[in-house]
Amino acid sequence: MKKQAGFTLVELVVVIAVLGILAATALPRFVNVQSNARVAAANGLAASLRSAANLARASWVAAGNNAATVPMDGNNVTVVAGVGYPTADAAGIGSALQQVDGQFQPGYVGGVATFTVGGFAQCTVIYTAATGVVTTPTLSAANCGG
Repeated sequence: MKKQAGFTLVELVVVIAVLGILAATALPRFVNVQSNARVAAANGLAASLRSAANLARASWVAAGNNAATVPMDGNNVTVVAGVGYPTADAAGIGSALQQVDGQFQPGYVGGVATFTVGGFAQCTVIYTAATGVVTTPTLSAANCGG
């Protein structure tokens, strides 16, 4: 009597087929997780923008409502005159945030800072310097790569 030393070809084919079926069902879920992660990261950035804008304005109010810049953790943050919210540029909100993750690409135009998430043009967080308002008008899993 011979002892079997290994797997038969049929057993290997069955295992490969089962692994293929599992991979085919798990892949779409993994892709959706990535877009959901981008949405969560963008929501985190939106909260950070709100906090940075409000802290800068609080410093501006504490300084007497007439400063052009306010100190925040060793950085001078440029603020909008008469309003106190950080300007929508690198010297304003960019300096208030101090550091932005590489997945967020900022664009500054006309008093509005738009942060694009993960290179997806429809996945954005918008900061308006005149009011200090942060919006996420197109933030969804579908717009963030889902």
